[in-house]
Amino acid sequence: MFPPADFRPRLRDGVLEFPVHHVRGGTSTGLVLWEPFAPREAHLREELLRHLMGVPLAGSQPGNRQITGLGRGTPISNKVFFVDWHRHVDGERLTSTLAQLASDHAAIDWSVNCGNLSSALPLWALDVGLVTVARGATRTVVIRNTNTGVISTGRIGRGSDEALLTASIPGVAGEFPAVDLFLHEPVGAKTGQLLPTGQVIEHIDGYALSCVDVAVPMVIARASDFGKTAAEPLAELQNDQAFMANLRHLWVQAGLRMGLRRGDGELMTADELARSETQPKACIVGPPHAGGNLSVRYFTPQAVHPSMAVSGGCCLAAAALIPGSVAWQVAEGLKAPSGEFADIEVALENPAGLLATTVVAREHQGTLQIRSAAYRRTAQVLLRGHMPLYRASPALIAALTDT
Repeated sequence: MFPPADFRPRLRDGVLEFPVHHVRGGTSTGLVLWEPFAPREAHLREELLRHLMGVPLAGSQPGNRQITGLGRGTPISNKVFFVDWHRHVDGERLTSTLAQLASDHAAIDWSVNCGNLSSALPLWALDVGLVTVARGATRTVVIRNTNTGVISTGRIGRGSDEALLTASIPGVAGEFPAVDLFLHEPVGAKTGQLLPTGQVIEHIDGYALSCVDVAVPMVIARASDFGKTAAEPLAELQNDQAFMANLRHLWVQAGLRMGLRRGDGELMTADELARSETQPKACIVGPPHAGGNLSVRYFTPQAVHPSMAVSGGCCLAAAALIPGSVAWQVAEGLKAPSGEFADIEVALENPAGLLATTVVAREHQGTLQIRSAAYRRTAQVLLRGHMPLYRASPALIAALTDT
């Protein structure tokens, strides 16, 4: 049973070394850490993360390239999961807690989950021996995310030759182990409501916006209102400073109306929303151009995403089924929800191709009800081993060793 004796924090030549898995899930990369090894004290836990990812230990450092750690500069590659294994009344399951870091400052955001990187957790559990998958069978791993409370299940399988079943996805070249991830009861992950403001459309400074909370809270705007199409090259959007400033202003104002909260439960201020690396997500949408149901450019929110986050994709797919929403207005070819729960396929055109999602939904007494949302990702274990923490504080060393 995991963990083996040689995969624990240790002192080697006087240097603290911490065991890590560096993984890819979908189009995100990051670390998976065994949660029982982490310090209990929040400040020491965050110090550990800064060492591992190569971000400033305090304050900010504009232009930091993370050359002392395993982070890769962009938000989608600055994620860390703490994971534990629990016996629950309904069976065994993983418990995941996501830390979102940024390359140039020490602050760490604990407010949201990551659907892409979550798809690596079943493969991690298999790699460390927490679960097994028989030849010609599949295994479902239940995952509870503590950041949002959302329950998901990841399905991984083996072929008759014992090799893991593989797939390919947009944005990742080649075939890798396939993981089907299902988000259960994802509505109101952060706010408790499908429409956090109570309105399908919010009007802010002349812009029509939809604020929706399915897996993640997101602000959805029409690309045409900015003179865009939602099919632009990423650099064109990121380098359009006037557009980015305008979008930031809108997500801040929408975030205030949504009542978004910090990890401690306090309402986020306008300044905190402006600096947030995780919430609310934002996107601009337009009619489809390449065989999907609508086109999207997605923001994390500080930077444009190179493809489409899958949790955000599930939120946008659900939004496209809400009559009158911004996404509903531009989407084409979607099946309307009926009075019975049914699978509705929604294909989202993004810079990497099509993200195929499935929303299990129905229309009930004039409102949209969502049971689950699903998507397929691929995953990799990039490396496993110990990372030396050359600048670990005495307090961190004492917390992670017996000496």
